[in-house]
Amino acid sequence: MNIQQIDDQFIANTYHRFPIQIVRGNGAELFDKDGKRYIDLGSGIAVNTFGVGDESWKSAVISQLNKVQHTSNYYYTEPCAKLAEMLCDRTGMKKVFFSNSGAEANECAIKAARRYAFLKYGDESHHNIITLKNSFHGRTITTLSATGQDAFHKEFGPFTPGFIYTEPENIEQLKQLVSQYQCTAIMLEVIQGEGGVCQLSQEYINAIKKLAKEKQLLIIVDEVQTGNGRTGKLYGYMHYGLQPDIISTAKGLAGGLPIGATLLGEKVQNALGYGTHGSTFGGNPISCAAAVNILSRIDEALMEQVQKKSNYIKKELSYIKGVVEISGLGLMLGIKTNKPADKIIMNCMEKGVLILSAKDKLRLLPPLNISFSLLEEAITILKEEILR
Repeated sequence: MNIQQIDDQFIANTYHRFPIQIVRGNGAELFDKDGKRYIDLGSGIAVNTFGVGDESWKSAVISQLNKVQHTSNYYYTEPCAKLAEMLCDRTGMKKVFFSNSGAEANECAIKAARRYAFLKYGDESHHNIITLKNSFHGRTITTLSATGQDAFHKEFGPFTPGFIYTEPENIEQLKQLVSQYQCTAIMLEVIQGEGGVCQLSQEYINAIKKLAKEKQLLIIVDEVQTGNGRTGKLYGYMHYGLQPDIISTAKGLAGGLPIGATLLGEKVQNALGYGTHGSTFGGNPISCAAAVNILSRIDEALMEQVQKKSNYIKKELSYIKGVVEISGLGLMLGIKTNKPADKIIMNCMEKGVLILSAKDKLRLLPPLNISFSLLEEAITILKEEILR
């Protein structure tokens, strides 16, 4: 059997894969088993921050691999401690809990918020967390419960109680829910990635800030996809003058290795004590060494380049026939077209450009350091397929 046949027989049928077997890559270029070359505008769904085979990243990973690949969290390791320090220095947060994925980072955020409420009120009366409709926070039972999309709330019940959903941008509804329920937090993505690359307005974020202060609510920001330079700032919330109490992140943090991080602000820095949470692989030295390398290279110069590339894409696509809307920030962009997104994706794939989707939009998430020449080549092909 070939690889596709083996995969079909032995892998759980949870993914609708494209008929491509990727075998190697270099930067923003990927190659299949037949040697066909593709320009990657998805970067593993915002994971491969500096593309494939980045030399600096490989050096950091190999160096740590030659020392020790894993120890339990009963012992200290330098990459884990150094990464936590870097994250706190760059965000103003106070503590970090490491896990392995975005869903786990969000699970930790939810646990920290609920334990904070328990310690504050002496019981579990304020366990409710308000999340936004159209949000996506993960695929565990609890993070599915937090996700504000009805389509995810079927066939796996009963779901975790304590999540209340509000329409994005509806400030009055948010105020009503906060008054109606005993809540501990509001949880949000500043750009709803899986929900269609839908960006929240400054007005709405300002209303959340004001309401959270008045009602003593925590603000949890899910930066799983928007984080680590993706939007043109280190974290998406930084575009809004917002200081969250809890931040979750994952995806691009380690540039292609599994990691999740939950950053805890001043109010909640001691919400999790000994034995209240844990993770066997959380803080793994190799993943943390990779993340230290990635984070150390996300600087103002890189963010300036991300913004320039973003502006180029928007300029090239905004005024062509067939483009209805462009949403998002930095190199996290959604493009709504008159033609079905899946048809454009398949046609671009045939011409050697890999593009993702989000709801009914095309979704662009290229490596942050993609060259302008490759980006121009890919966008030219995309334009042709939109217009065809």
